[in-house]
Amino acid sequence: MCKKVALHNLGCKVNAYELEAMEQLLEKKGYEIVPFEPGADYYIINTCTVTNIADRKSRQMLHRARKMNPEAVVAAVGCYAQIRGEELEKDPMIDLIVGNSRKGELPQLLQSCRLEKKKQAALSDLGRERKYEPLSIEKTAEHTRAFIKVQDGCNQFCSYCIIPYARGRVRSRRPEDVLREVRNLAASGCREVVLSGIHLSSYGIDFEQQTDLLDLIRLLHPVEGIDRIRLGSLEPGIITEGFAEELAALPKVCPHFHLSLQSGCDRTLRRMNRRYTSGEYLERCRILRKYFRDPALTTDIITGFPGETEEDFRESAEFVERVSFFETHVFPYSRREGTRAASMEGQLPEAVKKQRSHVLLELNKRKKAEYLEKALGKETEVLLEEETELDGRRAWAGYTREYRKVLVLSDRELGNTLQKVCPEQICRGEFLLCR
Repeated sequence: MCKKVALHNLGCKVNAYELEAMEQLLEKKGYEIVPFEPGADYYIINTCTVTNIADRKSRQMLHRARKMNPEAVVAAVGCYAQIRGEELEKDPMIDLIVGNSRKGELPQLLQSCRLEKKKQAALSDLGRERKYEPLSIEKTAEHTRAFIKVQDGCNQFCSYCIIPYARGRVRSRRPEDVLREVRNLAASGCREVVLSGIHLSSYGIDFEQQTDLLDLIRLLHPVEGIDRIRLGSLEPGIITEGFAEELAALPKVCPHFHLSLQSGCDRTLRRMNRRYTSGEYLERCRILRKYFRDPALTTDIITGFPGETEEDFRESAEFVERVSFFETHVFPYSRREGTRAASMEGQLPEAVKKQRSHVLLELNKRKKAEYLEKALGKETEVLLEEETELDGRRAWAGYTREYRKVLVLSDRELGNTLQKVCPEQICRGEFLLCR
């Protein structure tokens, strides 16, 4: 039987994890993983639907796969498939549609689609789904660092976001399953794990027995071979005095926190249905800086949300300046059909969104440089991940515990090692250089 499979991922780190898990499932069933190029027998596209633009990219990639081999089985998997399943069933370019709770069935679904030679769909009603889909990985392509999915779904229903419909309600992974996977990854040489989820802060709320994210971190902390535990995106509300104090007592936890903000203007936050004020957010940042020495705080900002006035934007930008983030990821608002924000009054021109994004991106450059500069001349620990080169010289790239990128010039073999270094200069405004 023809078993050459090409896979392609669109979207977030959770999607990337799930693609790795599907790839390893297919390998176990005897499929040969090949590059995403002409000649494969199956094309798997793990789709994204976070914006209308993501929808378009998903469609384009699916149609591109069909052109690579008209006789291949083309499968749309994931968020776009979940939301647009009926639409895809009418698309002659697509052979298989797999939703967000059926990815673990992919090997059987591919075989069935090939044998029966007709379009198939495997979709579930995620509004009723309460079980966490058992996907896992035994190795990671990055080798040094592994993203671990521990939670799926979201109950927040922010007015701009389609994800609760694409991913369903909160579903958490059993702690013992996470522990087993982390131990396996440590045995394969992995030294850092990043706990990830669609709404990571909600981990454990669906369990009958009280368990939360902090309990999970405590469980994983003693695993031998794992030197660092990093956290994915968090909601501000999870940051309390008790939570921060407990985390700070666990030396493997990295002082790098991505706290989702979206706007520094309270009026905009209310329209977004975000469940905090800018003052409450600022207090969470203060707590983290109390218990961790100069932690890296990063965030997301949406510019040009419907109804955002010049005054609202100025207030948001001033708030970002005040918090002084290490990195601010800036996104012009993208209208998403199926969300409340899509029908709100006050939709802004693209030019206004881009202009406001430019202002915040310039602010981000300045703040990032300031944070990188603090590390100059000070000894810091870096986990070196991969060999690279700088101006023709051999170098090793890695990250500090705060997720500052570092390049170490060296002819020694330093891959997957922890090194104490003293950064000497900032290069290209992006990374620290050590000689």
